[in-house]
Amino acid sequence: MSRYTRKKKEDIGLSPYALIFRGQKKAERITITAMDFDQEEVREFGIERTEKISTLLGKTNLSWLNIDGLHDEKRIEEIGALVGVPFHILSDILNPSLRPKVQEFDNGVFITLKMLQFKDESRTISIENLSLILTQGCLISFQEQKGDVFNPVRERIRKHKNKIRTSGVDYLAFALIDVVVDNYIYIIGLMGEKIENLEDRMTDEPRKELLDEINDYKKELNFLRKNIKPAREMILSLVKLESELLHDENRFHFKELQDNITEAGELSDSYREILYDQLNIYHTVMSTRLNDIMRTLTIFSVMFIPLTFIVGVYGTNFDYVPELHWHNGYFIMWVVMVVVAFLMFLLFRKKKWF
Repeated sequence: MSRYTRKKKEDIGLSPYALIFRGQKKAERITITAMDFDQEEVREFGIERTEKISTLLGKTNLSWLNIDGLHDEKRIEEIGALVGVPFHILSDILNPSLRPKVQEFDNGVFITLKMLQFKDESRTISIENLSLILTQGCLISFQEQKGDVFNPVRERIRKHKNKIRTSGVDYLAFALIDVVVDNYIYIIGLMGEKIENLEDRMTDEPRKELLDEINDYKKELNFLRKNIKPAREMILSLVKLESELLHDENRFHFKELQDNITEAGELSDSYREILYDQLNIYHTVMSTRLNDIMRTLTIFSVMFIPLTFIVGVYGTNFDYVPELHWHNGYFIMWVVMVVVAFLMFLLFRKKKWF
């Protein structure tokens, strides 16, 4: 399946309120896990029955629901009804190819962006959509499949009793988005190391495999930049958003996110330019090697032209070629040929042709 946005023919003309899953099924079943916590206690449990979600809403402590799998439209609709999420937001959640954006609705804020992961063995970047619903005292995250990308945040909730447990649902959303952005920078760093190593290999022994690697990294960086740019626009909109769910004391954290995503964008641009430079270097090195080979072959060809002429003259089928009857004619011919070749060699060296 294409990693870039591609609208299916059957999706054309659908209502924006239609609750239809428009992505690729990546999980066997939908699983819901919950973390309910305050400054003193953390409770973790799985949720099998959707109606149990209502027990976590409207409480003074914080709750984080994580939903893995989006293909069950009916259950997503039930969750949306319990939380009070409008149909057009639910429709966006069921569309993994949606462009990163932030949108406020009656009793919450909707955020969506892309999570990326670099696969070293294939030098490609995998993509997954992340949607967040912020409501009073509860954060709901929707992922396409089960993963461990947010385990660091869970560990912080378990071990720390201050900031992350008491700063509200907006700070928890910041922590999750921060993990996603940090992964952007981490992926760019991994690719950057490999891109920088290409230059040394290129000057030592340029091969066609290097050209394939350069094109692979260039393609993946373009894909990365395609997702970073709209994520940066989304974070900028989030910083400017006026919502009672975003507290003033936490706004500077979102400005930090803005700085981090800007850094990720600048790094990707820098490595993209390096790849284009390396591509030019590769072609220059290969062209230089070809020129060296052609120059060497040309020099040897030119050196053998007069020798071939001498051999051709004495290979003619005439009876009266004077030198043919010389007693030492054969050896004289060899001396002349060696002297001519040596003089041409000295001439080429003097002109610094090799």
